[in-house]
Amino acid sequence: MTHSPGPRPGPLPRRGRRRTALVAVALAAVLASVGPSSAAGPVGVTGPRPLGIGDPLYPRLGNPGYDVTAYDIALDYRRPDRPLDAVTTIDARATAGLRTLNLDFAQGTVRSVQVDGAPAAFVTADEDLVITPRTRIERGAGFRVTVRHTSDPGDGASGGWVRTRDGLAMANQADAAHRVFPCNDHPSDKARFTFRVTAPKNLTVVAGGLPDGRVRDGARTTWSYRLAHPMATELAQVSIGRSAVLHRTGPHGLPVRDVVPAAERRKLEKWLARTPGQLSWMEKKVGPYPFEDYGVLISHATTGFELETQTLSLFERGLFTDDEFPRWYVESIMLHELAHQWFGDSVSPRRWSDLWLNEGHATWYEALYAQQYGKASLDRRMRLAYEQSDAWRAAGGPPAAPRPAEPGKQIGLFRPVVYDGSALILYALRQRIGPADFERLERQWVVRHRDGVASTADFVRLASEVAGRDLNGFLHPWLYGEKTPKMPGHPDWKTAPAPAPDAKPGAKAGAQQGTKPGTKTGTKTGAGPGAHSAPHGPAARRSAKPE
Repeated sequence: MTHSPGPRPGPLPRRGRRRTALVAVALAAVLASVGPSSAAGPVGVTGPRPLGIGDPLYPRLGNPGYDVTAYDIALDYRRPDRPLDAVTTIDARATAGLRTLNLDFAQGTVRSVQVDGAPAAFVTADEDLVITPRTRIERGAGFRVTVRHTSDPGDGASGGWVRTRDGLAMANQADAAHRVFPCNDHPSDKARFTFRVTAPKNLTVVAGGLPDGRVRDGARTTWSYRLAHPMATELAQVSIGRSAVLHRTGPHGLPVRDVVPAAERRKLEKWLARTPGQLSWMEKKVGPYPFEDYGVLISHATTGFELETQTLSLFERGLFTDDEFPRWYVESIMLHELAHQWFGDSVSPRRWSDLWLNEGHATWYEALYAQQYGKASLDRRMRLAYEQSDAWRAAGGPPAAPRPAEPGKQIGLFRPVVYDGSALILYALRQRIGPADFERLERQWVVRHRDGVASTADFVRLASEVAGRDLNGFLHPWLYGEKTPKMPGHPDWKTAPAPAPDAKPGAKAGAQQGTKPGTKTGTKTGAGPGAHSAPHGPAARRSAKPE
């Protein structure tokens, strides 16, 4: 169903023909505006406007009327104080007749747009790029959109590009990929990706997937990478900097590639050497690793979070160079992001309210790993989470129906309830159906939905199938209830009283609210020693004390 992009389009027509063509297309756009702006939009609404696919948490993300099959993203990096020149080529198939089509895009200048090689009119509407092709795109037709634009890192505070000491990296979760390149920025529309990045020859470029060639031209080098599996836009990764790329072999000959600041490769080696063993540990729990390679990207930046970018997880350097935490704790955070390659990357959420499936599972395996290698009791951690669960639900909503983040703080969706509060659901389910059925469920989940998207309803359906009985009645209160249900097998577990109205949400869990827009500082939770559900970022490393 999906396919890789073909050859890049040739040069634009000569200036005179281009101007005439654009005038004609612009006139067509004006005439089209008297009718519906898109076949997928409401009849009678005129003019360019931002669209979305109806995600209740991010209503403007994604666009109706088409399915992206492939992205080819060419970036030209020259120096840190100027935007990158870029060409984004999108192959897609129309799911409705389209007079116009929208892409999510912000934080860059659009220079030209082509649809199937012909110039197209375009205009911006909020954070959408609204494109009017020369001719209507019929339902079922494949088409190609080529956008020549800039990609502006800005100050790196709003997500997308993250500035490092020597270059850039990406952190697109949850709604920031469109600050880097035009796209259909919702995890339900996964596609193949190819990256072609040109940079000064003294810098190293690494992206998700496998290398697909490297060409030096004078003082500049173009690096190409291609992902073999479809990917959500929020999981894209490109690193540009003075980096060392270290190679080793994982289970079954899997290529393992780590990217670290070149000056610190020896200092960081003890951490990187743990990855092959962690891959084997996860495979024993849930089955074969789902992608073509894996590795750790350690950036010389302060982000306040770690991120499961597909095949190349992003970590901030301070996690490994600060000596505040014991080794097992750092490794458990590494395991958390690795577990996401199965839960969240290979199997992506159908809507953002299904985020608990990503973070609950990653936290679950993080906790199991911490128990095995750090003697951090899973039962104790889940009991502490149970005590705080009602407060978490009151602060952010139940796990499968979280409240939207505050305006301008979209990353606020990453609250304690989607971490330990959601791992608690998996613990309750295992208590109810038994360890054997629970393990079968986990393995079947990642096989059945591999390279696809899945919802909470899909999980409940499969759990019922594996257990041989309807689990809707059991799971619904856990997923959607304002109060935490009784824990099977632990009738003595009690929830703590709700915090005072002026208390900070999640304060009892050691989770502080992030202060920088576009970061998850103080919101990612983990197996913090002595402070369960502590955030993964710098706030946690300052506040939690090692055992």
